[in-house]
Amino acid sequence: MEIGILGPLTVHSGDREAAPSAPKPRQLLAMLAVRAGQAIAMDLLVDELWESSPPRSAVTAVQTYIVTLRRSIAESLRITTDEAADKVLQYTGWGYRLQPGQGAHDALVFTRYAAQGQQALVEGDYGRASLLLRRGLSMWRGPALADVPVGTQLLAHRTSLDERRMSAVEQRIEADLQMGLHQELVGELSGLCIQHPLHENMHSLLMVSLYRAGRPRKSLETFQKLRQNLRAELGMDPSGRTKAIHHAILSGDADGDSNLFRRGAAPLKLAAD
Repeated sequence: MEIGILGPLTVHSGDREAAPSAPKPRQLLAMLAVRAGQAIAMDLLVDELWESSPPRSAVTAVQTYIVTLRRSIAESLRITTDEAADKVLQYTGWGYRLQPGQGAHDALVFTRYAAQGQQALVEGDYGRASLLLRRGLSMWRGPALADVPVGTQLLAHRTSLDERRMSAVEQRIEADLQMGLHQELVGELSGLCIQHPLHENMHSLLMVSLYRAGRPRKSLETFQKLRQNLRAELGMDPSGRTKAIHHAILSGDADGDSNLFRRGAAPLKLAAD
């Protein structure tokens, strides 16, 4: 069984989809899918579906949805509903567990590639880092659980996945910048900074990219825009690291340190302004 949560929810075998279209059963399946292989307690399932206002029949409703899901899974896998209950969507005595077997789970594939790419970046193998991170990011088909109603439990999972995706994007861009792809990244970084006007590291990457692409004035304008956004929204200035990058660009030294834009790099020798 193949599970996809990095985009619209999909749970299928071959071309036989098991995810129902009805909102509550779909939400329940999504909850089981994001934690595939783990038992989820009934109270957490109820909390996800109804949050603070569950009906008296909540447990019965969940059990009914489980029966519906088992039927869909059985049809997808071409097995009996008893086999689906025994091997795939199991009752644990206090909750339920979705066992996908040997099928792929797109979030797990993404996580594996992202971890490998991050390690390659740390080791300075920038070409391999970029390749691995791109492979991981290719698993995304849109926003996580894009077509699923979400309660508090799924919202937390979706937020975590989105943050991990953004981190992988940043690391891939860092690897590409280390390989000298400054001009090629300006457009992508400009769009990301518009989408995330308070994201310091993304603006720092754009500043360095613009400077090394021969556009220092635009690079300095990017810093000023970030400072304006931070002051207006959060009442704060950019961090010392971002100011150090700004100072290096003002001084014409932004070509001198290949780790200038790297998070976690050694402190810059340049003083902040």
